[in-house]
Amino acid sequence: MRDLIIAIDGFSSTGKSTLAKLLAKELGYIHIDSGAMYRAISLYALENGMIDGNQVNEFELLPQLEFMDIHFELNPDTGKNEIFLNGENVEEKIRAMEVSSKVSLIAKIPEVRSFAVNLQRKMGEKKRIVMDGRDIGTTVFPNADLKIFLNASAEERAKRRYEELLKTDTPATFEAVFQNISERDHIDSTREISPLKQAEDAVLVDNGKLTPQETLAEVLAIIKGIS
Repeated sequence: MRDLIIAIDGFSSTGKSTLAKLLAKELGYIHIDSGAMYRAISLYALENGMIDGNQVNEFELLPQLEFMDIHFELNPDTGKNEIFLNGENVEEKIRAMEVSSKVSLIAKIPEVRSFAVNLQRKMGEKKRIVMDGRDIGTTVFPNADLKIFLNASAEERAKRRYEELLKTDTPATFEAVFQNISERDHIDSTREISPLKQAEDAVLVDNGKLTPQETLAEVLAIIKGIS
């Protein structure tokens, strides 16, 4: 099979990262979680007092972007690529509800998106990658070899996210998770810069009733069809 760039886009909690990780492992590719990059920047802003309610202090944040070291490292114990921010593994910190509630505010800032997209494109120069996010097939890699757009109902996505949080030290109510997902859907799909939308040449996969393994099997069949 030829070397591919595979772009996976979709709404929050559709299982993009789960699919991307499984797919990368199956193909022997590198998985890059673009959403984790925006979460890392959001974490930095929160920890440094740059977010007040729904207002981001861009005057303070933007000059710091060029000094942020954001990269992924393979965890030999889990076999997963985990994100590091300025030398610290923040893979668990960025999944907290506090970060989830602010990440769309950060991700809609044009300078932040430009910074992240440049990093993502650099990571994909050698191909053989699976990258997931919200604008990978439309903005980051518009010429990707395969584009997948995942979708599921907001209720199903909230249920998945809620069940994930129950296993962590930062649980939340289902109502709070559903509200967060609904708000993020609106912000992501209506923002001025790189709004979330299905690329014209993307393959739509509704995995609302599919397990992660069933979703993987469906995408592998699509890949087999283009190889």
